[in-house]
Formats: sequence, C-alpha cells, structure tokens
Amino acid sequence: MTVDDEEVRHVARLARVDLDEAEVERFTEQFGEILEYFEALDAVPETEPEPELANVMRPDEVEAGLTQEEALRNAPETEDGQFKGPKVS
Repeated sequence: MTVDDEEVRHVARLARVDLDEAEVERFTEQFGEILEYFEALDAVPETEPEPELANVMRPDEVEAGLTQEEALRNAPETEDGQFKGPKVS
C-alpha cells in the first residue's frame, strides 16, 4: 500500500501540525513502511486459542478484615468515617 503526499498533508492538518516539504516526503516514506508492517501481520497464520487457565492455587479462604476504625487509624485525615484526600481541582 502506498501513501501519497496529499494523505500526509491531510493527516498533518487533522493533527494541526505544520510540515515543510522535506518532512512531508519523510513521513510519506515512513507511513508507507508502517502500512507494510501491518500488511505483514495479515500473513501471520492464526493459531488455536490458548486453553483456559485452571486455578492451581489453594482455594480462597475468608478471613476477618479490618474494622472501619482500624482501617482509618493511620489516615492523615478522615471525615465522616471515610478517608479524606486533597482536593483535585
């Protein structure tokens, strides 16, 4: 697949990038090479999907978690029983 100068200029306009003639030539070649790589990917044969993974680890065990008070104990700031963080904006 080939890419012409006008397509490069069009993409540059969409990206609001000013290109001089040397850059247009360079990007035309580079875009063409990139598209060739994508075409090469089409030639890669499809493979069978990997089998589903089985859980070979121990089963989950339910354990008691922290109480709200324990969870908030080391928080620098709390408010109404919740963590309080800095304002973002």
